Amino acid sequence: MNSAAASRENSEPLFATPAIVAHRHADGSIRLKSTVPLQPDARCVGDWLEHWGLQSLNRIFLGERSSVDAPWTTLTYGDARRQVRCIAAWILAQGLSAERPVVILSDNSIDHALFALAAMHVGVPGAAISPAYSLMSRDFDKLKRMIALLKPGAIHVASVKSFAPALAAIAPLHSAKIISGDAGSGEVISFRSIAATPESAGVAKAFAAVTPDTIAKFLFTSGSTGTPKAVINTQRMLTSSQQAKAQTWSFLESARDELVILDWLPWSHTFGANHNFNLVLRNGGTLYIDGGKPAPGLFSTSLANLRSVMPTVYFNVPRGFDMLIAALRGDDELRRRFFVEVKFAFYAGAALPQNLWEAIEELSIKTVGRAMPMVSAWGSTETSPLATDCHFQAERSGNIGVPIPGTELKLVPSGDKLEVRVRGPNVTPGYWKAHDLTTQAFDADGFYLIGDAVKFADPDRPELGLFFDGRVAEDFKLNSGTWVSVGTLRVAGIAALAPLAQDIVVSGHGGDDVRFLVFPNIVACRAHAGLPDSADMSEVIGHDKVRATIASGLAKLRAQSGGGSSGHATRALLLAEPASVDGGEITDKGYINQRAVLTRRADAVAILEDDASRQWIGCPG
Repeated sequence: MNSAAASRENSEPLFATPAIVAHRHADGSIRLKSTVPLQPDARCVGDWLEHWGLQSLNRIFLGERSSVDAPWTTLTYGDARRQVRCIAAWILAQGLSAERPVVILSDNSIDHALFALAAMHVGVPGAAISPAYSLMSRDFDKLKRMIALLKPGAIHVASVKSFAPALAAIAPLHSAKIISGDAGSGEVISFRSIAATPESAGVAKAFAAVTPDTIAKFLFTSGSTGTPKAVINTQRMLTSSQQAKAQTWSFLESARDELVILDWLPWSHTFGANHNFNLVLRNGGTLYIDGGKPAPGLFSTSLANLRSVMPTVYFNVPRGFDMLIAALRGDDELRRRFFVEVKFAFYAGAALPQNLWEAIEELSIKTVGRAMPMVSAWGSTETSPLATDCHFQAERSGNIGVPIPGTELKLVPSGDKLEVRVRGPNVTPGYWKAHDLTTQAFDADGFYLIGDAVKFADPDRPELGLFFDGRVAEDFKLNSGTWVSVGTLRVAGIAALAPLAQDIVVSGHGGDDVRFLVFPNIVACRAHAGLPDSADMSEVIGHDKVRATIASGLAKLRAQSGGGSSGHATRALLLAEPASVDGGEITDKGYINQRAVLTRRADAVAILEDDASRQWIGCPG
């Protein structure tokens, strides 16, 4: 960090001070909103690119590399603007529209970004579909349903060879032109040839015709069954979300040239695309695309990239922070650079277990003498994604912050919880070609029914934020009538079973007590048991040391809960089969879909209910 940047950091706050008002109504509902009005925002995403492409044309916009040993390939804002206009000319010539949109099956890349931005530039929606549906699926069922719904006019893949099975599976369902990062051949068009299309006069005309109500993209939800819903994202949703972010993250206005992000989060998901990618584009920052992710065999790539490019803001999901902490403990130089150069860390996608929060604080204090700020936010694909933002240092993990400027929350009593609903310019107008689903998604006052519950950090001081209190539909009652808060218990369970549990699914609906289905952290389990990397899953999860430590963790959780039946699990079953993409058990971010797992693994749930079974691990005492 240079001296000027250090001076600004010491003199200027990172975030705006929350200013929230709460109106309580006779029906028990509470309306929450910021007293700070949302300022005017851009007409469309393309305005950001036009601005930086002219004002800061030589600044690096995107970077990527093919391997950890390769140099970074970078794209400036000026070159991005020029190429986007050329690709947009090709898109216009094909007669693409919302009825024949662009579909991108590939992972994050510079080509991906250019193709998506070019489509939006001339009012054609894009739809980035998680590569998992093409590369990890066996039956391609969900991919086929998505393609049948969208009827795309162009489909982009990084490599025809890699995506050949998926392309063959969907071939009867569309008449789209196939665009590939490979050299074109036959009916496949090379992306390079498209990028070389001469810009036409129609591009400027089409760009001028884009309005805040123009559909910018379709993003699919991670549906547990059937077809994931295609969420309409308008230009207004995307620009208002980033305008609100700029008003809460005040440092963005004064230190734009210092915004550097190294990010793996997929652009097929609202967190990676609408939050992180658009944050960089709106503020003229730099995004280095991380080819790794928090998964065995892939996180080493993320670490190599982190050693090469240290971001000023670090984004990740809880699993990523878990793996990062282990790496920082074993690398003094990486730890020093990380805590010196990163302004703050941001977690989302799922609640961060408190033990990880405390570990980051401890490492930060030990390294630089202060606790690194840890912040978060909350929302969904339908809220693009910001609805609340924790733009302050919370006392502990789980605080999702306060409503962003321009967005209003309605908290409605639901049993012993507060169901939260959202209204604002950042909220979707509905689902593509699904009128009934759209109607069911909103209440009579126009609030989106997001399905989550929240609670106040302090009911008398709404500016101190809200805590995520689980999914309303996930929570259940034991036969004693006691409610089980699945979201809260899942986080507590992961912490109690750390580091052996990668994720937990909570079961026990209508029973006497709670039980856990545990997706094990197989690397940590092997190390704990002293087994070689070649040891198979059944040997690992059946090892006495692993089972004893899980039992000890269950006992720890019981002690922490005071013995209440809803606050701990009496049994746990370690699952040998990883979460399934085809089964809808796992999202792009690696978050577990509780309902899908319980449905798909009914046999495992039955084992937990079988008193005579010896497969499950019991809580001592």
